[in-house]
Amino acid sequence: MDHYLLLFLLLAAALSSASSRIILRILPGAGVPSEDYLYCDSWRLSVETNNAGFWDTIPARCVGFVDLYMNGDRYDSDSQVVAADAISFARSLRLAGGGVNAWIFDVDETLLSNLPYYKGVGFGSEIFNETAFDEWVDLAQAPALPASLKLYKDLQQLGFSLILLTGRSEAQRNSTEKNLLFAGYRNWERLILREASDIGKSAVIYKSEKRAQFEAQGFRIYGNSGDQWSDLLGAPVAKRSFKLPNPMYYIL
Repeated sequence: MDHYLLLFLLLAAALSSASSRIILRILPGAGVPSEDYLYCDSWRLSVETNNAGFWDTIPARCVGFVDLYMNGDRYDSDSQVVAADAISFARSLRLAGGGVNAWIFDVDETLLSNLPYYKGVGFGSEIFNETAFDEWVDLAQAPALPASLKLYKDLQQLGFSLILLTGRSEAQRNSTEKNLLFAGYRNWERLILREASDIGKSAVIYKSEKRAQFEAQGFRIYGNSGDQWSDLLGAPVAKRSFKLPNPMYYIL
């Protein structure tokens, strides 16, 4: 009897171990091999920590992973955590008088989600086509990123003046304003787009120059939210900067 019991326990242990290995291989997501999932998740971490350097397309093996990430729960969850950290910081502040207390937002993949466009171009696996993207912008149909829309409204209730600073060109002002209103954004303090003199500047230089101009005009920049490191870097910086996730493209 003890002999059969021992065989049963050994068989059960073997089946349990095999099942665990099978479960580990299928947990990442349908159609994404576990070795690709692990590699691409690590690559995404490298991107978010600004360790990946310049890149123009996502790795070919990561198309399925980025699709799964952007269309699944993790992208929304990561965005919500960033927004929660931002509003927690904002509520901890004692806003000063005698000036304008400002929070800066980027637009694309920060306030507005261009995921409907990027679904059609392999989630960033194709070289960026400026003409095609401009046509998408002109449609003014990009939805709000829900976590950012809530943060935007919460900051307004706290008394912040909201400045929208985008790398889009001045020629796209009408479509950008129309899209922001369509997505639920209202009553921003300023919407800054690239003028002719800004064309050709890197995003870091362009956006840091604009922040310097805001400070010279009396704005106190408490927070800055963007999906690219180039939205946040370069002097002067906000008191706190908040990086939203974006594994689809990289802007210098």
